Amino acid sequence: MLADFDKGCGKIGLRLNLTKTMFMKNGLVSCAPFTLNETNISECCSYVFLGGEINVVNDLAPELSRRKRAAWGAFKSIEDVVKRTKNTRLRAHLFDSTVLPALTYASETWSLRKQDERSLSVIERSVERTMLEAPVSPK
Repeated sequence: MLADFDKGCGKIGLRLNLTKTMFMKNGLVSCAPFTLNETNISECCSYVFLGGEINVVNDLAPELSRRKRAAWGAFKSIEDVVKRTKNTRLRAHLFDSTVLPALTYASETWSLRKQDERSLSVIERSVERTMLEAPVSPK
């Protein structure tokens, strides 16, 4: 299949970069080496595709960690604006338009467990409190 793809690429003037090409397999595939044009193709356990991390065991934890880091990164990118803005509604709008999309990107494809939902809620509240400069209330 990969040889056919490589041949099709050649017809339109493209070449596969075999040093960057990798494959991921499931447990049903044998451990035979994967080669193309006498070059071994490396195997990977996870990769990022369209902004979401995909892995062999379909574990959502690495993707959730990436999303949390992205949410904090989005907050850091607007932190100066947030500090200068005293209007709470504007701060909430900034949160909804920058942090929330970073946190929930590709979330429609996730199958969340309760603990994953709780983890996302915690990070969401944490960034909201930081943006609104609200103190943490004791339980």
